[in-house]
Amino acid sequence: MTNIRRYYVPDSIVFITQVVEGRVPVFRNIQHLDLLREIIHEAQRLYPFAMLAFVFLPDHFHLLFKPMHGVTNTQIMHSIKPNFTKAYKTTIGVQGSMKFWQKRYWDHIIRDEDDFANHLHYIHYNPAKHGYVNKPEDWQHSSFLQWKTRGVYPDEWGWNLPESLIGFGEDCWE
Repeated sequence: MTNIRRYYVPDSIVFITQVVEGRVPVFRNIQHLDLLREIIHEAQRLYPFAMLAFVFLPDHFHLLFKPMHGVTNTQIMHSIKPNFTKAYKTTIGVQGSMKFWQKRYWDHIIRDEDDFANHLHYIHYNPAKHGYVNKPEDWQHSSFLQWKTRGVYPDEWGWNLPESLIGFGEDCWE
């Protein structure tokens, strides 16, 4: 068994990818997606963090957040993953054990403004990358429109693969 080390850098922004075991598209069901959002809000109450960007896809999600008050991304994810699984099992009437998530999640500490921009764009382009929509603004389960309203994205951004994302992230996450 590999021993994964998670690095904690105070006041850092963290990019997270978490995938459902077997890539089952559980979050196509809006009730299951709403449950995930509730669990994330509860984790945010217990382990304060600023949610900077997000995208929820049928079989995985990406988050960009900044833990606060000494909280770590490990604490946050250790709240989200088991609490969602428990609530999900109750919702669908499953008793006993269930492996819902892939064992580990991908994390990346944001290094600078360019790294932040690349991960922000990756999150927002992800639904188009996977072919769920042609334009990022058509995917309702992301923070894209919030960032577009702030002036970060021009009209028609992401209607084609953004130049800044060519080759970005291919070796690390989906």
